[in-house]
Amino acid sequence: MSASARKPLFRADHVGSLLRPPELLAARGKWKSGEMDAAQLREIEDKAIADVVTLQEGLGLQAVTDGEFRRENWWIDFISAIEGIEISSPDEAAGFQKAPGTASGYVPKNVRTVGRLGRPGDILADDFAFLNGKTANTAKVTIPSPTRVHFHGGDASVDDGAYPDKDAFWEDLARVYRDEIAALEALGCRYIQIDDPVINYFVDTRMRDNLRTIGEDPDMLIHRYARLLNDCVSERSPETYLTIHLCRGNAQSAWIAEGGYEPLAEALFPAIDVDAWFLEYDDARSGGFEPLRFMPDDRCVVLGLVTTKRGDMEDRDEILRRIEEASGYVALDRLGLSPQCGFASVDLGNLIAVEDQAAKLSFVIDLAREVWGEA
Repeated sequence: MSASARKPLFRADHVGSLLRPPELLAARGKWKSGEMDAAQLREIEDKAIADVVTLQEGLGLQAVTDGEFRRENWWIDFISAIEGIEISSPDEAAGFQKAPGTASGYVPKNVRTVGRLGRPGDILADDFAFLNGKTANTAKVTIPSPTRVHFHGGDASVDDGAYPDKDAFWEDLARVYRDEIAALEALGCRYIQIDDPVINYFVDTRMRDNLRTIGEDPDMLIHRYARLLNDCVSERSPETYLTIHLCRGNAQSAWIAEGGYEPLAEALFPAIDVDAWFLEYDDARSGGFEPLRFMPDDRCVVLGLVTTKRGDMEDRDEILRRIEEASGYVALDRLGLSPQCGFASVDLGNLIAVEDQAAKLSFVIDLAREVWGEA
């Protein structure tokens, strides 16, 4: 696909989640404790989202999100809304780290499939409609990957009574996503991002060993996940800009996995039908750019070179150098720039100040204009 035929690539972008204001965090606490009803919470969310849209537009972002302000974290609200799903005990074997062998205290919860999967109705439609009504720019919706339903528990987390035939489980899961994407598109949504740190865990020895412990073969499962993702997006509109974001975990400045993209690049980059890949590249845990040699010519790459885990600012010349290095594997006209992940994948957010968040986004926008002449 020629550069002129591709869908618009936002040279400066961000993954989606933003730091929640204190009044929103306080309101969610009251709602959870029963001191505030859902309508009161939504009113506070609405105001916070309107403000954060204004912030993004003021900084110069062409694609804006609602900051994921209505969510407890990047995945649980969406996944728990699917019929047949039960959120269960944490996966202690997959605890987050701040340094090798150093636990952060954050542990992801397991997901169990206890009945036939179904979509009870629109999950994100109201959220998109509100966001879209607050901006003249492109409203971007982030959706947690369907792989999050299966990864931490494997087939053992799927009830045999509900799914004696596991092929039917995969088919039903993909249908939920196809229907949700269609509902968003019917409302005018044209920018959807699938967040999938899970497939990036395949680069990490600890996580691969965890899969073997629960009876899964990581070398087979990664291909199963690629087919699942393609089934989920198989009916999307040709006008929809579809991206996928990979990271190695992001919760209160901690992470799960480490390792370069080489173990998954050949299996996934050419196989998954998306327009662009958001790839984490903010530190040595992500490895080098060499795996980008497997990226097809009709895919774009948004380089996550700016960290959301710390407030200190990156060196401008170093980021420019790394963009140039990456362009040796993917042509410069198919590259963009972003932070490596969201600023608040969980509602408490990363250990970074609001002012530093704005500075990081401005830095990304300024560099994009310098490199590509546009943001």
